[in-house]
Amino acid sequence: MPYFVYKVFDNRTLEPVDSFAGYREAKQRVRSLRRALAANADHTFRLIYARSSGEAERLLTQRREPRPSGEDS
Repeated sequence: MPYFVYKVFDNRTLEPVDSFAGYREAKQRVRSLRRALAANADHTFRLIYARSSGEAERLLTQRREPRPSGEDS
């Protein structure tokens, strides 16, 4: 399964940037994109591991439950 890099906008729209076979290359690409990002940018970059770009987009747009706050936090 490949690693996908997406540009995620404030309005939750997605723009594919790249895909990689290995984690190390994908992580380096996301880090370099984030370093070059302006402070007032309306987007961020996300890295996701998925079977396909469709699955990656579905996972990135899903609403996630907030982490429970407790003794482990």
